[in-house]
Amino acid sequence: MLKFTPEPKVRCVISLLYEGGARECIFVGGFVRDILLGLSPKDVDIEVYGLTYKRIHQILKRHFSVNYVGQSFGTIKVDNEIDISVPRRESKSGVGHKGFNISCDPNLDLYSAFSRRDFTINAIGIRMDNSIYDPFGGIGDIENKVLRAPTEAFCDDPLRVLRGMQFAARFGFTMESNTVEFCKHVFDEFVTLSVERVWGEWSKWGLKGIEPSRGLFLLRETGWIRHFPEIANLISEANPVVHIDGGIDDNLFTNTARICDFAVKVADELGFDVEERLVLVFAALCYNFGKPDLDAADNRASKDLLKQKLFGTISNLRFDSMFSGVCFVDGLRLARRFLERLKPPLRVVDRVLAVVGEGLTDGVVLGECVVSDEGLRRLAVRLEPSSIRIWAALCRAIILAGGKTNLTSQVSKCELRAEELGIFRGKPKPILQGRDLIARGVKAGKKMGIILNNAYEAQLDGTFNNIDEAINWYNLNHDK
Repeated sequence: MLKFTPEPKVRCVISLLYEGGARECIFVGGFVRDILLGLSPKDVDIEVYGLTYKRIHQILKRHFSVNYVGQSFGTIKVDNEIDISVPRRESKSGVGHKGFNISCDPNLDLYSAFSRRDFTINAIGIRMDNSIYDPFGGIGDIENKVLRAPTEAFCDDPLRVLRGMQFAARFGFTMESNTVEFCKHVFDEFVTLSVERVWGEWSKWGLKGIEPSRGLFLLRETGWIRHFPEIANLISEANPVVHIDGGIDDNLFTNTARICDFAVKVADELGFDVEERLVLVFAALCYNFGKPDLDAADNRASKDLLKQKLFGTISNLRFDSMFSGVCFVDGLRLARRFLERLKPPLRVVDRVLAVVGEGLTDGVVLGECVVSDEGLRRLAVRLEPSSIRIWAALCRAIILAGGKTNLTSQVSKCELRAEELGIFRGKPKPILQGRDLIARGVKAGKKMGIILNNAYEAQLDGTFNNIDEAINWYNLNHDK
């Protein structure tokens, strides 16, 4: 039997509302779902019956800080931690999530109010006495890990498909067949969704997902993956992925899903912060985007370039431009297009693209490339504003998805050496500075810029490692 004891402040709020004439105060939504899943909910969600929005505000404002969160939706926030809502009555008037009229109705019955919720797992109520209201079998669906729409009203808001995607990723749920059909029914209404709402669900997929693959599989099952063509293009039997250990993924899509799952595990193991995790998971998602466009000739050409680099027959800078041009232009272009449509924060976009566009990734994950100190320094520069820390984590996820765990030792060596070189989390800082040149009579201007650029190249090559060596390099290579 469920034993739930609300915090004193929550009990006080509910007591005040009952004293003010509330007919029912019941815990609802994600708050209840998370309790039943054994999780710790962040915010408290209470739905109040029998009181108007205005009356609730009057009762609580004398005791707490009360903020309006949207009068059209009948929600107020108490002390920025307790959400109070009034049941809503809705009537369909058009397409999309804005295509219906909404009005708060404090006299609405519980069944009608709960029937408007997105999934049965969010249509469960708990009262102060621990009695449960579960009109659509949500508890059973939680136990069976099923996403099910309470009624056909699910179709009123097409965003619920993407909510299902991130719920599947977060909780390991699958979607039952009738709800899948509802998702297909609202396929064309995707265009009515704002970019902000779409990104909101994708960000939860990336930040909170335990098995991101389940969200991707749900998109495929509902057909909504076609709204994200860069991902949909990975689904092709003509593009099987043969792993180093001989295992085969059906296609690049299933391989990408596996990489995303391992990316989450790696992020958790390494203690990534919120932005690092978001960058890593979306880099994992975008990693294969350009692969369907690479024919056999392209692959042979890229491998030939890699061998030339390894045996020292081409320079760093020439290799960087040639290798990226052969292998990764299409993937980078598709990743940019995908991310720019989702509109995550620009810094996240820049960091994801830096990692996705790194040409040495395939060589490292195939065990064909050992990165030198010089290579690590240049790698750190290319990865800016991302880092070797995130790039190495992606390499780990790709290797683990391919089943060849022994190759992670090479990644570990890169990580350790990058730490020792002080470039694990960012590019090397220039040792020779403008002030050092000014002290030696060099005036600010074009000449100084050329010297500093040459100095930084020499630093990346390992020609010098401290300021004394840098000054010596300058004295040997420049007229006084």
